[in-house]
Amino acid sequence: MDDEWTRRVWPPAEQPSGRGEAGPDTTGRGLTRPYGVPGAGGDAGAEGASGRHRPARDGRERTAPYGAPVSGRATAEPSVWPLTSPGEEEDELPPAARRYGAPATPPRRMPRWLGRLLVGGLALACSAAVIGAVVVTVLNRAERVPPTVIHDQVAGVAYTLPPEWREGVVAPVSGFTTVAARGDSATVMARPGDPVDPPGLRSEVIDLSDLYARLLLHGDKVEVLDDRAVTVGGRPGHTRAVRAEYSDVVNEPAFMRVTLLTRSDGGSTVLLGLAHPDQPRSRAEIEGLMWGAR
Repeated sequence: MDDEWTRRVWPPAEQPSGRGEAGPDTTGRGLTRPYGVPGAGGDAGAEGASGRHRPARDGRERTAPYGAPVSGRATAEPSVWPLTSPGEEEDELPPAARRYGAPATPPRRMPRWLGRLLVGGLALACSAAVIGAVVVTVLNRAERVPPTVIHDQVAGVAYTLPPEWREGVVAPVSGFTTVAARGDSATVMARPGDPVDPPGLRSEVIDLSDLYARLLLHGDKVEVLDDRAVTVGGRPGHTRAVRAEYSDVVNEPAFMRVTLLTRSDGGSTVLLGLAHPDQPRSRAEIEGLMWGAR
């Protein structure tokens, strides 16, 4: 019974000496053979003292007890048993962690360059929104601004300016009292005229158009486009439109319209419109201004 127990359990693995290496036994027995158990490298007397060899179950002779170290084999095996138990690990946690669980790993922070990019994009979007709101507000205000109305007390007429038209200053020697223009493309002027009876309106308008055509147009060819009686703001009148063309390639065709309106005091009002070059837009704006006079 003792031999069988020794063969299965003993001896334990050879342990190193205090300095980390197994040294020679000064007592005549190996460090890994306690209680005089013989090993593969033991002395013959010890083996003889046992009195017998026990065969192994597989039929081979076994000359050393089970578990005895073999020469050339590592004598120390690494430990695979955990150094600490789960209970000890829980004891190392603070009370709050044992109750609510171990703290979770904090989420990864956003990179600085990405944060700056997002902030810059947000600022740009806000700026664009503010600028767009300002532009829309200004445009809405511009649309709501009432048009300019020129009151010419001397000529006895008032007329409303189209968009982009501005009131100007006329030279006193011209005889005109008010003027409005859209840049250098279109112009309308007003002045008081001589008393004229309604039957003589057409002849007076023909004389005025011929005079202004010679003074202002200097055309090589002058063509009459319109010649008819009109009623503007309840006032009888007559209008005449001509188009001047030039033989050179520098000057573009020009347009002129003269309108003569009667007044309640017996006088008359002369409206003169010029457009250079002759364009449909300029014609329409000049005629709209004259037909809206009052």
